[in-house]
Amino acid sequence: MTPISQPILTRSLAAALAGLGFGLMGSGPVAAQETPATAAPPPSVQVDRGSALYGRPESGAAAKLAPVAGPPLATAAAKLPLDKLTVPEGFKVEVYASGLANAREMTQAPDGTLYVGTRTVGKVYAVLPKADGDGKRAVKTIATGLHRPNGVAYHDDALYVAELSKIWRYDDIANHLDGAAKPTLVYDDLPKDEAHGWKFIAIGPDNKLYVPVGAPGNIVMPPDTHAQIRRMDLDGKNAEVIARGVRNTVGFDWNPKTKQLWFTDNGRDWVSEDIPNDELNVLTEPGKQHFGYPYCHQGTFTDPEYGWGHTCSEFTAPAALLGAHTASLGLRFYTGTQFPEAYRDAMFVARHGSWNRTTKLGGDVVVARPGADGKTAAVEPFLTGFLQDNKYVGRPVDVLVAKDGSLLVSDDYNGAIYRVSYGR
Repeated sequence: MTPISQPILTRSLAAALAGLGFGLMGSGPVAAQETPATAAPPPSVQVDRGSALYGRPESGAAAKLAPVAGPPLATAAAKLPLDKLTVPEGFKVEVYASGLANAREMTQAPDGTLYVGTRTVGKVYAVLPKADGDGKRAVKTIATGLHRPNGVAYHDDALYVAELSKIWRYDDIANHLDGAAKPTLVYDDLPKDEAHGWKFIAIGPDNKLYVPVGAPGNIVMPPDTHAQIRRMDLDGKNAEVIARGVRNTVGFDWNPKTKQLWFTDNGRDWVSEDIPNDELNVLTEPGKQHFGYPYCHQGTFTDPEYGWGHTCSEFTAPAALLGAHTASLGLRFYTGTQFPEAYRDAMFVARHGSWNRTTKLGGDVVVARPGADGKTAAVEPFLTGFLQDNKYVGRPVDVLVAKDGSLLVSDDYNGAIYRVSYGR
């Protein structure tokens, strides 16, 4: 495995190709593809290289594109867009829980309690498993004041929570749903870059904690500490890098048959409306594979700035393409028995949806089935309707196979969790 290097100073970054409209490197706050809305600067203002708007053409339709902001508060249950959501025949969609502003990654305890992280409101929620007479489930706020606590994972009565640069463990969490739990610091050797700094975390079949570190900007030469996936012991010790060239993964899971890690990866912005695609990747040789960033995108396209002198054949090609700028996030293999046989061991992927395309793409959940080679995957729609008339009525973030075999889907735009079940 590749050991984690200490932070290093990178060379000064040259100005990007004039034809792509890149500005000069700055030192302001950073953002990224999947980012809260920010005001578009006047054309004469130089944009920091880490900003989501860095590289955006200053004229034409592109100049009108900017990140999509969700409502400031969670949407009331009665106003959620259930009537617009569609699933294959035999399936149905219902509201599982509402009132969870900015609901993001999910994890579920054996007793059915659902824990939900957030990215912008600094909270972690617990959704109690039993609904009341009106079908509503109680939502408790178990932690507040955290910095981008996007990632959550449950193991042995403890809840792991990943902030931007720290990972905490809340022991005996089931008995501390009132928010009184005092966390134990697990790991803090993480960068503080805001761009792609929010974490999706999970505990693998090897009882290791897996943590990604995204690239510190849209398209940059990353330091040796970034654009990677790490794994470590549950106490944060023995950390190692198992994958490099990963721009921004916000979802991964293990094939229940092969135990190999599959992950989504967001492609770079502002080359074109149609390229590059987000990627679905599979890690077959931990510690030995490089997935291309910043040299090659989608397995076929060398970067206009960093691709010189490289070919895509040098890097691990994606198992499937997930659409241009779709912000493909949460990923889970279906391990339940409620759904038909055709869905067993398939992957569900939440596509948060594009913002830097004139015609938006994504805003749905797709199903991806590994091929006979164990790598190449076929992708098809599953839960659609969050995108209406080129506007979002919801934005799926994460998927989770519930204890009863149904599929839970978080929506940070509305602050809700949906339940997809099957039964004729």
